[in-house]
Amino acid sequence: MSGHSKFANIKHKKEKNDAAKGKIFTIIGREIAVAVKEGGGPDPANNFKLAAVIAKAKANNMPNDTIERGIKKAAGENGSVNYEHITYEGYGPNGIAIIVETLTDNKNRTAGNVRSAFTKGNGSIGTPGCVSFMFDKKGQIIIDKEECSMEADDLMMLALDAGAEDFSEEEDSFEITTDPDAFTGVYNALEKENIPMMSAEVTMIPQTYVELTDEAAIKSLQKTLDLLEDDDDVQSVYHNWDE
Repeated sequence: MSGHSKFANIKHKKEKNDAAKGKIFTIIGREIAVAVKEGGGPDPANNFKLAAVIAKAKANNMPNDTIERGIKKAAGENGSVNYEHITYEGYGPNGIAIIVETLTDNKNRTAGNVRSAFTKGNGSIGTPGCVSFMFDKKGQIIIDKEECSMEADDLMMLALDAGAEDFSEEEDSFEITTDPDAFTGVYNALEKENIPMMSAEVTMIPQTYVELTDEAAIKSLQKTLDLLEDDDDVQSVYHNWDE
C-alpha cells in the first residue's frame, strides 16, 4: 500500500481522534508509564522506549507539560497498578491478518474483549506468531506535504543522513521508514529542523496487502476494527487490509 493510502488513513484517524483526544492521551499516558518503568527511567536520552513514545505523543499533539507530568508521575509512583503487554494475533474475513497490542491490568477482561471483537466480525483468534511473520517492525514517519516547507531532496538527505532506511514521495505526503533502533535518531533530526510530522511511531508494516471487494466482508472487518479501537486496553491494531 502506498504512502498516499497510509496518509489518507492517518488523516481519517486523526479526525476521529480529535473528537476523542482524552482517550488517545490516556493510551499514550499508559505507554509513557510502562516505558519509564521498563525502559530504564525518566530520561529519554537513556531510555529508547520512552523516546519512541514521546515522539508518538508529540505527533498526536500531546502537550509537552502533559508528557512531562506523565513521566514524573510514572517515575515517582510506588505500588501503582502494573500494566502488562499482551499481543493477540488472528484473522478477519478472507484471511485478513490482524495484530492487536494491548496494555492491561486484567488479562481475563482483555482476552474476552479481544476475542469478542474477532467473533463479532466473523474472524478468529490464532496462536502467537500465526500472522506476525507477515509484518515488518519499522519506524515510520509520515509528513504532510502541505505542512512541510523543506524541498523533497533536502528532506530525503536529512532523513537518510540521520539513519533512515527509505524515503518515498507520494501525492500528498512523504514517508520515511527506519530500523526500530534508528527511529529516535531520525525523529530527533527532523524535529531539530522543525519538520511537522503527521505520524511518528514504531509500527508493524505489512509485507503485502489484501483487497476486499465483498461488502459483507468489509462490514464484518470494520466491525472488528471498530470494537478493538474502542477498547481502552487496546494500544495498537495492525492489519494487512488494503483500505
